[in-house]
Amino acid sequence: MLKIFKRLNTKEWGMVLLSTLLVGLAVWMDLKTPEYMSDITTLLQTKGTKVSDIMDPGSKMLLFSFGSFFTSVLVGFLAARTAASFTTRLRSDIFHQVMDYSEAEVKRFSIPSLLTRTTNDLTQLQLLITMGMQVVTKGPIMAIWAMTKIWGKSSEWTMSVGVAVFIVMILLSVLLFVAFPKQRKVQGLTDALNAITRESLTGVRVVRAYNAEDYQDNKFKAANDNLTRLNLFVYRLMSLMNPVMTLVSSGLTLAIYWIGAYLINDVKIPQTSMAAAASAIKDRVSVFSDMVVFSSYAMQVVIGFMMMVAIFIILPRALVSAKRINEVLDLEPSVIFRASSATEDGQTGEIEFHDVSFRYSKNSRAVIEHVSFKAEAGQTVAFIGSTGSGKSTLVNLIPRFYDVTEGKILVDGVNVKDYSHQDLNDKVGYIPQKAVLFSGTVRSNMTFGQSKASPLTDEAIWQALELAQAKDFIEAKEEGLDSPVAQSGSNFSGGQKQRLAIARALARKPEILIFDDSFSALDYKTDRLLRQTLAEETKDMTKLIVAQRISTIMDADQILVLDQGKVVGQGTHKELLESNAIYQEIAYSQLSKEELDNEN
Repeated sequence: MLKIFKRLNTKEWGMVLLSTLLVGLAVWMDLKTPEYMSDITTLLQTKGTKVSDIMDPGSKMLLFSFGSFFTSVLVGFLAARTAASFTTRLRSDIFHQVMDYSEAEVKRFSIPSLLTRTTNDLTQLQLLITMGMQVVTKGPIMAIWAMTKIWGKSSEWTMSVGVAVFIVMILLSVLLFVAFPKQRKVQGLTDALNAITRESLTGVRVVRAYNAEDYQDNKFKAANDNLTRLNLFVYRLMSLMNPVMTLVSSGLTLAIYWIGAYLINDVKIPQTSMAAAASAIKDRVSVFSDMVVFSSYAMQVVIGFMMMVAIFIILPRALVSAKRINEVLDLEPSVIFRASSATEDGQTGEIEFHDVSFRYSKNSRAVIEHVSFKAEAGQTVAFIGSTGSGKSTLVNLIPRFYDVTEGKILVDGVNVKDYSHQDLNDKVGYIPQKAVLFSGTVRSNMTFGQSKASPLTDEAIWQALELAQAKDFIEAKEEGLDSPVAQSGSNFSGGQKQRLAIARALARKPEILIFDDSFSALDYKTDRLLRQTLAEETKDMTKLIVAQRISTIMDADQILVLDQGKVVGQGTHKELLESNAIYQEIAYSQLSKEELDNEN
C-alpha cells in the first residue's frame, strides 16, 4: 500500500496534509463543545440564571458545531478530489503500461484480470482514499484526544470506558483475523467471474448453436456462488459491527449515568447548617455536570473506534487491490524499444533471419528452432505447415510481438532490436489471423494510427480498398467511408473484415507486408483476384504470407515448409512439389494432381 501511495504527486500530498489539519481542527471543535455544555448545566442548576446567561455558551456551542460541519464538508471535498485525481492518473499509467506489454505479459495476467485491475481494483483504492482521508485520520485523533480529556476524572468512569474499548478491540481482532483473510480472495474470484462472463459473451453464437446455455449457466453459477458465499460470510461477520457498537455505546452511556447516580447519591446533604447543605448541593451539581461532559467525551471515544472499524471493512480488499495494481505497474515489458533507430544501410524491404530460435519461457521447449532465410525487397515469401508448426510465431517476431531467444532478425540490414517502435512499425504492415476492426467508421479504421501531420486522403483510402477487393461493398453502402463499424466489426462478414484489415495495412504503404493467414475467410475467387492485384500493384513491397491453402502461396518466390518449429523444406512451389514429402502431403490433400499440374 505504501508503495502505491508513493505515486501521489506534490499537489495531492498537499491536499492530504491540509485535510489532516482540517480534521484535527474539526476534532478540536467537537471536543470543545462539551465544555460549554458543562457551563450550561451549571447555569441551569443555579438560581437567578437568565436566558441571556445561557445564550453566550450556547452560541459558542452552535458556532463550534457549524464550524465542525463546514470543516468536515471541506475535508470530504478534498478527499474526493485527491482520490479522483490519483486514480485517474494511476488508471492512465496502468493503461500505458499494458499497451507496452508484449503478448507474453498480457497472457501472464490474462485480459479479464487486466480489465478488473484497471476498473474494480482502482475503485477499491479510490474508496479507501476517500474514506481514509475522512475517517482514518479522524478516528484515532478523536479517540485518543477524547481519552486524554477524561483520563483521571473518575476511576469508576474511566474503568467503564476501558471496558467499552476492550470490547471494541475484541471486535477489531475478530475482523482482523477472520474476515480479512477471506476478503483477500474476493478479487481473484471476481477475475474468474469476469473471465467466464467474457467467454460466454464472446462465444454466444457457439453457445446457442450447441445448446450449451445450461453448461455455461452452470459454470457462471458456480463462479457466482463462490463469490457470493465469500461475500456473505464476510458481510455477515461485518454486520455484527453495528449492533455491537450500538450495544457498546448504549451500555457505556447507561454505565456512566448509573455510576454518576451513585456518585451523586454519595454526596450527603447535611442537616446541621445551611452553608454545609449549600456546599453539598453545589458538589452534587458539579458531579452531575461532570457526568454530562464525561458522557459526551466517552461517546467521542466510541465514535472514534467506530470510525476505525468502518475503515477496516474496506481496507482488506484495498490492500489486495493495491498489490494487484503494483504487480501490473512493476512488471517491465520483455520487449524494450530504443528511443531512436540505428542507421540503415540504404536497403528497403529486405528481411533476413540468422539462425533464429524462440522459446516462450526459459524452461519451455523451442517453438522456433534455427530458422534462417532471406527475403529480398519485393519478393513474396510464404510459410506453410501443420497446425502448431510455428508459422504465426515466426512472423510475429518481425514486428517484435516477441523477441527472439537466439539468433537475430535484420530488416533493411538493421537488427529489429535496434529500431525505435515507430520506425519499425512504419516499415511493417501487419494483418493478423483474426481481423481486428475498431468501433467508429470505415474511414477511422482506414486512417487508424496515421499521423495528423500527413493524413490519408479519400483517394488514397479508396485506392487501398480497391487493392484489397473491398471497394465494391463499401461503395454499396449509403454513407460510404462514413459507414459505421461496430465493435470488433461485428456488422461485417468475416471475409469483409479481412479485406478491410488488408486495406488498412495497404493504405500505410509499408515496405513489408505480413499476412498471418489473412486470406482464410476469403472465397477462392476473391483470394485469386486479391493475390493477382497485390502481385501487380505492390511489386516493391516485400510480402510474407502465412497460409493453410496451397492455392494462396503457389506463386510465392520462396516457400518455407515448417514442422515443429523447424524448416524442413525451402524453395518454390514446383521444387517442393517434386522433392519435399511434407509439402506433397499438404498439396495433394487440398488439390488433385491435375489441378497442381495445371497451376504449374
